[in-house]
Amino acid sequence: MNNKVKIARQSGRLMILIGLGLQAFSASSQSKSSGNKTDTLPTIAPWFSTDKPSKNTPNADGFIQRWMLLEPINKPNRTNTVFTDSYIRKAFATEYFPNQFRILPKDGDKVKVGEQELTWHAAESNLFNVKLFRFATGLRKQEYGVLFWAVTVVNCPAEIKNVRMAVGSNSASMWWLNEKEAVILSGDRRMVMDDCVSNRLTLNKGKNIIRGAVINGPGMSDFCVRFLDEKGKPVKNITITYE
Repeated sequence: MNNKVKIARQSGRLMILIGLGLQAFSASSQSKSSGNKTDTLPTIAPWFSTDKPSKNTPNADGFIQRWMLLEPINKPNRTNTVFTDSYIRKAFATEYFPNQFRILPKDGDKVKVGEQELTWHAAESNLFNVKLFRFATGLRKQEYGVLFWAVTVVNCPAEIKNVRMAVGSNSASMWWLNEKEAVILSGDRRMVMDDCVSNRLTLNKGKNIIRGAVINGPGMSDFCVRFLDEKGKPVKNITITYE
């Protein structure tokens, strides 16, 4: 076989390989730009469950994973160092939407905050902590310079005295039990379980409502909440509902 024939055959093989490569690239590009595009979009699925039974219990360590979360309120802050006690008390005392300290929202309820129309979401965290940053990005909402509201209902078969609410949050937050302030976490902080604990509280027989507000500038946002008994052990003989 002479050299001209060899070169012709090799050139033909090269053109075939290039053609196959271009076809594969084209098919991949079409797939990404068509029906498979949604596969690359953010989602809350890895962090929150869509299963919503009527009630659940705290996890093995007593952490409350069921919350009603409001989509983030725009609250611009370039730094978290401004979150002093006085700043966050003023920020959380501001009325952003009607009846915000008494409302027991339902999944899908909407509120108007300035020009924002925000929706409440029933969210069952898959982790002991509630990933607010993932909640925001999963819903394709703003994740920095924001304020989150959270509400849940703790049901007790009998009165439980001398418990403490133990909270961790990133960044600052404030928490209420049955409309009374329980815990405040100020400053620029990372989420650490049991970072701050309340004074002794009483969980009433029947329904108890927890409300929380978390504020953050740059960075991640999350929180965790549980109750500890007099011996510092997690309270688990309670159920958690949305109403």
